[in-house]
Amino acid sequence: MLFNSWQFMLFFPIVTGLYFFLPQRYRWLLLLTASCLFYMAFIPIYILILAATIIVDFVAGIWIENSTRGGKKLFFLISSIVANVGFLAFFKYFNFINDNVAFLARSIHWNYPISSLMIILPIGLSFHTFQAMSYTIEVYRGNQKAEKNFGIYALYVMFYPQLVAGPIERPQNLIHQFYEKHLFECQRVADGLKLMAWGMFKKVVIADRLAILVNNVYNNPNNYSGLPLIIATTFFAFQIYCDFSGYSDIAIGTAQVMGFKLMDNFNRPYFSKSISEFWKRWHISLSTWFRDYLYIALGGNRVPRWRWLLNLFITFLISGLWHGANWTYIAWGALNGFYLVFSLWTNEIRNRIVKFIGINTMSKTYRYTQVFTTFFLVCFAWIFFRARNMNEAFYIVTHTLSNLNDYLSLEGIKTSLTGLGFGRFDFLIAFMSIGFMECVHLFQRHGKIRHMLSERPNWLRWAFYYLIIMWILLFGVFNKSQFIYFQF
Repeated sequence: MLFNSWQFMLFFPIVTGLYFFLPQRYRWLLLLTASCLFYMAFIPIYILILAATIIVDFVAGIWIENSTRGGKKLFFLISSIVANVGFLAFFKYFNFINDNVAFLARSIHWNYPISSLMIILPIGLSFHTFQAMSYTIEVYRGNQKAEKNFGIYALYVMFYPQLVAGPIERPQNLIHQFYEKHLFECQRVADGLKLMAWGMFKKVVIADRLAILVNNVYNNPNNYSGLPLIIATTFFAFQIYCDFSGYSDIAIGTAQVMGFKLMDNFNRPYFSKSISEFWKRWHISLSTWFRDYLYIALGGNRVPRWRWLLNLFITFLISGLWHGANWTYIAWGALNGFYLVFSLWTNEIRNRIVKFIGINTMSKTYRYTQVFTTFFLVCFAWIFFRARNMNEAFYIVTHTLSNLNDYLSLEGIKTSLTGLGFGRFDFLIAFMSIGFMECVHLFQRHGKIRHMLSERPNWLRWAFYYLIIMWILLFGVFNKSQFIYFQF
C-alpha cells in the first residue's frame, strides 16, 4: 500500500482510530494485523518470506540469550545472519550473479547451463532484513533482551509505517514502545499530521513532478547532451531526496500520531560542507547501521591508517551493492567511498594550501563554496545511481558538457529544453517548490519548523498550513508513483 494512495487515506485513520479505541493489551495485535494487510497489498504471497525470517530470528534471539558458551552464541548468531542474507541474496542478487557468470562463461566459450529466474524482489526486503539482523546482533552483544512475545517481535519487524523503506530501527528504540500505553494527545497528533503533510508535499509536489523530466531523459539518454543532462541530473538529486525523505517524514509522522517515536532519517543533507558530513545527514538509519555493524566490525579507525581507509571504502562499496544488483550501484558506492578516502588522505595537504593562500575559512564565501562542491560531487555520483547500466552512465558523464556553446543564448536554451516532457508551468512549479522547501530547511537550522511555528500567532501558523495543503491539492502529481526506495 502506497502512502500517496487513496487506500492509505482510508487505512490510516481507521487503524489509528481503532488503536486509540482498543484496550492496551489488544493494540499490538491490531498493529500486527494492520501491518500484514499493509504489506499484502503489494504481493500477498511474499508475506511468507517475512514470516520465515521472523520465526528464524525470534528463535535465534532466545537461543542466543540462553546460551552460556560464547561459541554456541556465535553459532546461533551466524545461523540467523546466514538465513537473512540467504533470502536477500536469492531474491535480490541471484540473477545478477548468474548473469555475470554466464557472461564470463560465454567469453571463454563455456556452455553455462543455468538460466535466470523469473522472480520479483519483495518490497522493502533489504530494509526489514537489516532491521531483523540488528535485533539478533544486539541480543548477542547483550544490549537487548531477547523478546519472548512472538507477536511483539513480529510487530517490531513489520511495523507498517517503516516496514518497506525505513527508518531502520534498532530494537532498543522500538520494541519497548509496543508495551507502553500511548494516550491521545492533541499536540502530538497534530505534530505527526503536520510532518505527514510535509512529507506528502515533498513526494507528490516535488519528487513526482521532477520524475517526469528525469525519466524522459534518463530512459533515453542517447537522445540528449549538454544542458538537458545537467538539468535531469540536478533534478534527480532533488527527486530522490524528496521521494525518500518524504517517505521518511510520512512514516515518522504516522508513527508519531499513534505515540511512537522513530529516528530521524534526514537532516538537510544538501547543505553539507563535505562528503563526510553528507553521509551523517543522508539516510541516517542506514549509515549508522553500516557504521555499527560493518565498519566497526572491520576494525573502524582502530587500525593502521591504510587499513582504516580500506575499511571506509569497503563499507561504501557494500552499501552500493545493498542498494541494488547492478554494476551502477556498485560504481556509485565505490565513487562515494573514493570521495571520502581521498578527502581524508589529502586533508592535511588541503589545509596547508588554504593556510598558505590565506583563505578565510570562516567566511560565507568559503562555506558556500564547500556546499556547492559537495553538492556537485554528490550529483555526479547520482548519475551512476540513476543510470540503467554502465554504458548509459558513461554516456551521460562524457556528454554532460557537450554543446554548451549552444546554450549561451536564450533561444538555444529554449530549443534544448523542448521534448523533455516539461513545460514552462512545470518548470515554474518545480523551481518554486524546491525554493520553498530550501527556505524551510534554512529556518530549520535553529530547530524543527513545526516547533517554531507553534510559537507564532495563529494567523501565521494556519496560513502556512493552508499554503502547504493547497499547494499539494493544486500542484501535486497524483499518479500513485511508487517510492524510489521500495525497489531496495
